[in-house]
Amino acid sequence: MQDFLYIHISVFYLNFAPYLQLMSSIKINIQETNNETILKFVSNKILVNGGSYEYNNIDEAKNSPLAQQLFYLPFVKKVLVTANFIAIQRYDIVQWGDVEEEVREQIEAYIQSGDLVVKEETTKKDAIEVYAEVTPNPAVMKFGTNKALTQTDVEFTNIEEASKSSPLAQALFNFPFVKEIFISENYISITKYDMIEWNEVYQEVRTFIRNFIQEGKEIITELPKQQTKQNVEIPKENLTDVETKIVDILDEYIKPAVASDGGNIAFQSYDAESKRVSVILQGACSGCPSSTVTLKNGIETMLKEMLPNQINEVVAING
Repeated sequence: MQDFLYIHISVFYLNFAPYLQLMSSIKINIQETNNETILKFVSNKILVNGGSYEYNNIDEAKNSPLAQQLFYLPFVKKVLVTANFIAIQRYDIVQWGDVEEEVREQIEAYIQSGDLVVKEETTKKDAIEVYAEVTPNPAVMKFGTNKALTQTDVEFTNIEEASKSSPLAQALFNFPFVKEIFISENYISITKYDMIEWNEVYQEVRTFIRNFIQEGKEIITELPKQQTKQNVEIPKENLTDVETKIVDILDEYIKPAVASDGGNIAFQSYDAESKRVSVILQGACSGCPSSTVTLKNGIETMLKEMLPNQINEVVAING
C-alpha cells in the first residue's frame, strides 16, 4: 500500500512540478513612469495573449476580474493591462509611496492564484491604429487612423452641431478642452482651448478615439444638410470652367499637402470681375499662424502660374 501511494505521489509530482514551480516563480516588480500618478507593475509572466486593455471604471472592466478588484481600491483611477505589465493611474488622495507595495502584493497574489487576468474574446477584431501628430498650428493635434472615417469632410464648432450628425465628435466635445473638430477621410483634427497643453492630454484622446472605433460605434450618422462651413463641397456641375480648373488644382496639388498637416482647404467662390478666389481653411489650417504665409506664397502663387491672367488674389476664410 505504501509503495502504491508512493508511486502515485511521484507521478503527480512529475506531472505538476513544472506548473507548481512556474506559479511559485511569479514576480511583480514596480516600475515608475514619467507621469508621477501612473505606476507600472511588471510581471515575469505573460498576462494577456494580445493587445492591451484600458479601463476607466469598474463597469468597463467586466471582462477583467483583476481590474475590477483593483477598482475597489479608492485611489485607483484607471487600469491598463498589457502583455507583461499592469499600469495604474491613481487619484491625488494618496501618494504611491504609501500604497504601492500593498498593490504589488495584491496583483502578485491574484496572478499566483491562476485566475484569468482578462477574459479575452475568441473572435478577433480588426486592428485599429490611431496615431497623434503635431501640426503647424500649436492649438491643433492631428489623430490619424488606418480606418476610413468619412467620405466627405465635416467640421464642428460645438457639441450641438456634432449631436446632429456625428456621435464621435459629440463624444469628443465632452473633453472640456476641445474647441473644434474636423473629420476627414482618415484623420481627425482637434482644436483645443488654451487651458491645457497637448502633451498633457493627447494620449488620453488617442486612446479614446481608438476604443470608440474599435467598438464599432458610428462615426458619422448623416452629413450636415445645410451648406455651411461644416460641409463646403460644391457640385462640379454648378461651377464655371475657371472655377472647375481652380477646384482641380486645389484637389490635386494643395489638398494632399495641407491634409498631411491635419488641415483642409475648400473652394468657396471665384469673382470673375476682380479675379479673386475665396477658399475656406479647416482643421489645423483654420487660425494657424503660418496659414497666411502659406496662402500667399504657396496657393496664390501656384494658381497664378497655372491659370495665368485669371487670378489676382486668393483670400481665406477660417472654417
